[in-house]
Amino acid sequence: MGTTWLGVACGIVAGAMWGLVFLAPELASAFTPLQLAAGRYLAYGLFAVLLVAPRWRTLRAGLGRREWWALAWLSLLGNILYYALLATAVQVGGMAMTSLVIGFLPVAVTVIGSRDHGAVPVRKLVPSLLLGATGILCIGWQSLSGSLGGVSGDGRGIPVAELTGLLCAVGALVSWTVYAVGNSRWLARLGHVSAHDWSLLTGVVTGAQALLLAVPAFLFTPSGHAAADWLRFAAVVTGLAILASIVGNALWNRMSRLLPLTLVGQMILFETLFALLYGFLWEQRLPTGMELAALVCVTGSVLSCVAAHRPKPPETARQPAPA
Repeated sequence: MGTTWLGVACGIVAGAMWGLVFLAPELASAFTPLQLAAGRYLAYGLFAVLLVAPRWRTLRAGLGRREWWALAWLSLLGNILYYALLATAVQVGGMAMTSLVIGFLPVAVTVIGSRDHGAVPVRKLVPSLLLGATGILCIGWQSLSGSLGGVSGDGRGIPVAELTGLLCAVGALVSWTVYAVGNSRWLARLGHVSAHDWSLLTGVVTGAQALLLAVPAFLFTPSGHAAADWLRFAAVVTGLAILASIVGNALWNRMSRLLPLTLVGQMILFETLFALLYGFLWEQRLPTGMELAALVCVTGSVLSCVAAHRPKPPETARQPAPA
């Protein structure tokens, strides 16, 4: 169980790093989500190039065309496409609906992982999945209760904007699920590449893709920001690149090598958990009853999943009773 708890610890810290992403729009509210995404991934790529440069020849020699192709689609699905779909879903459909849809990432990844050879069967993970889903529903209910008062229905079906937001949220869910599963399985194949180096290589490829994203993000968007706004923007995207992308991704990859995919899925809950905690600190308030229930459910979900993966103690042969 020592390896399991080390993996869980890596997952907790990775979630703490990724939770910072939800603060970025508040810290740099003068910029669009697309600009934040482009800036973050450009900075991620720059730092990744600098860190991977000393080992570039060695790493390149150990990677073939299939590995580079895997890095390309993993970078696109897990970073560029996911963030773009997520930001669009939040802007068009609202945070409540988006959080409800994205919150089912742990369920999707865990169910897919249960099909792996030797994985814990789904029936043993049902308590964990139910607790996780309940926690996400509590978060969604809390968000919806604050937003339904301003919604007016005319009985003519789902508005186009809300339908578009829903489709983008579902697309983000699918995108990151495929990334999480694919990334975990590629890490299992590449024993000669460290988890940290795989994260840096992902950063290099993501940075190259972000160059294409930067064109519509900055050239075709009206600007007129003051110098102070640009300095704040640079500080935010640099912080996200170092903490969320480099440190967070490296810890996530390390965790993915230590834990089975059925447990990896549950670790995604910590991103939501820490995003909530950071939100409380930012708003300088205590959690509501629903939010506190969500925190308890998320914690219980992870602990229940860890317990389901605990190896059975070896059975000892029963000795005959002395005469």
